[in-house]
Amino acid sequence: MYPLLISAAQLQTLRQQGTPLAVVDCSFDLMKPELADDLFEAEHIAGAVQAHLDRDLSTHEGDAVNGGRHPLPPRERVAAWLGSLGIGNSTQVVVYDRNAGNYCGRLWWMLKWLGHDAVAMLDGGLQGWKAAGGAVTSGPATRPAAASFEVRPALRELVFTDQVVADLGRPTQTVVDARGAPRYRGEVEPLDPIAGHIPGALNRPFTDNFTPEGFFKSPEVLKAEWEKVLAGRSASTVVHHCGSGVSAVPNLIAMELAGHGLTALYAGSWSEWSRTPDLPCAQG
Repeated sequence: MYPLLISAAQLQTLRQQGTPLAVVDCSFDLMKPELADDLFEAEHIAGAVQAHLDRDLSTHEGDAVNGGRHPLPPRERVAAWLGSLGIGNSTQVVVYDRNAGNYCGRLWWMLKWLGHDAVAMLDGGLQGWKAAGGAVTSGPATRPAAASFEVRPALRELVFTDQVVADLGRPTQTVVDARGAPRYRGEVEPLDPIAGHIPGALNRPFTDNFTPEGFFKSPEVLKAEWEKVLAGRSASTVVHHCGSGVSAVPNLIAMELAGHGLTALYAGSWSEWSRTPDLPCAQG
């Protein structure tokens, strides 16, 4: 089982062995969501199916689990969608994108949230797969036979706004913001109504976890960098967030790769925080 990362070579081996496997392309364009389908049809890993951030990995219906720009759908609805893709509880899932892990981490985390541990991010994404000689194709996905996916106890913690508020400023909570430094400081804000960050939050842009080639840095490097970010704070207190709960996940994965254990996700993130009346916002 691969529960964190998988290399292109390891994925090719699994395919040759005939392991029950689902490869899911989560490529997206946040500023132009309509392009996601075009990206997939233009080029994707042969045999992959598609996950669309707005259509499949978020909901704006009344039963949304949280607020913000990309609210989570109820777990049972996600399970039904996974089953429609042929993903069952014994399937090894591999998620990837062409966006340096920005979007595929969302599905990785959601599967953990549904109690499915056998899910890994393809290190290097589509670019790394192609560089390793992996097969790609174009056109729509071929939908596999449906499977049954059963919701199980969550393997990762989901935190809500009221919990973040209750522990704000306490040593029992360390909020880490995965957005770029200018957005964190409040110098720019292209998407949400207020610029700035949650008071006391630390800043670790999710892109800092990757090499220039788009692969995760080594566990040793990540461990040293995260220890510098935390500056003596306990890793067990960390709650990750970003703009809408998507790009924070590479930070969560990086901490696990570094040996810092499991950490929590505030999925509503800044987009929910900044839209909630009377909550404090900091800049600088």
